[in-house]
Amino acid sequence: MKRALKIFTLALGCSGIFQEASAQVDPHFTQYYMYPAWTNPALTGAFDGQYRVAGIFRSQWGSISTPYSTQGLSGEVTTNKNMNFGISLLNQTAGDGGYRYTTVYGNFAYTGIRFGPTENHRVVIGLQAGLIQRRFDATKLNFGDQWNPITGYNPGNLSAEALRNQNNSSFDAGAGILYFDGTANRKANLYFGYAVSHLTKPTDKFSGTGDATLPMRHTIHGGVRLKLSDVVSLTPNVLYLRQGNAEEIAAGLYAQLKAGVETNVLAGANYRFDDAISPFIGFTHKRIVLGVSYDINTSDLGRVVKGSNSFEISLSFTGKKNIKTPEVEFVCPRL
Repeated sequence: MKRALKIFTLALGCSGIFQEASAQVDPHFTQYYMYPAWTNPALTGAFDGQYRVAGIFRSQWGSISTPYSTQGLSGEVTTNKNMNFGISLLNQTAGDGGYRYTTVYGNFAYTGIRFGPTENHRVVIGLQAGLIQRRFDATKLNFGDQWNPITGYNPGNLSAEALRNQNNSSFDAGAGILYFDGTANRKANLYFGYAVSHLTKPTDKFSGTGDATLPMRHTIHGGVRLKLSDVVSLTPNVLYLRQGNAEEIAAGLYAQLKAGVETNVLAGANYRFDDAISPFIGFTHKRIVLGVSYDINTSDLGRVVKGSNSFEISLSFTGKKNIKTPEVEFVCPRL
């Protein structure tokens, strides 16, 4: 059984190596709203402050040999010249074959499109550019021709499999647009956005022919913050992703409860159709936001491999000016 699980993990981690890039190959996060640079570059700088540093960690299929492990780190700065800037790094490892997916992006958002009586209706345009790298270690893989029907698997048997492309780096770019209503003290504040990744169609050297391209990833996201009182607000939200012939549809609801002068409690759940339900809890204190979520798998795969759910934790810090100014409610277009 242990060997079967390893083979299963290997198939998960290296599926992009042996097949055409027609399905989703990019990592994803349950707490996509806590790592906005990965969702939509137009969300760069969408916070109340001068700068923001955020990190996120995700562990997936933890009970199967070598699981998926994904780490993200981002930094953003805002300016008073209708421009925000950011940088994001992401690294994912998976499988017994040492598969690794790494990206480094620079983000830019133009925030000067504003309209309405007080110019609180805003349209933001974002751009993203950087490098994407995918690699694996062929020496860690096991192949069928290393199997002897009498003696079993023998790692000393040389395999005839020739995997020449084990490391691939490409330039990558994306773009996005975001609308949100930033009017303070409104009962309902709407936001929605669209982003497309892999506009440059990076070459996928891991495909069967070696000349395929990574499919573009399309993201549609939105929601509305409902202010029930000065203490409680609710934010229903939706997310749609499509990459190649794979798609992800998610819907969620989050509540924010004011527990103190500078402390809020966050709680809610997200449901990815035909995949998982994800309870979420977090809190904000002064300039720090901490969030924890747990994916409970509801698909057929989850029922076969019991206990292989996913865990995610995020942490962010926002820096503000030390000069005291009248408090103005900031309507976040992420949550």
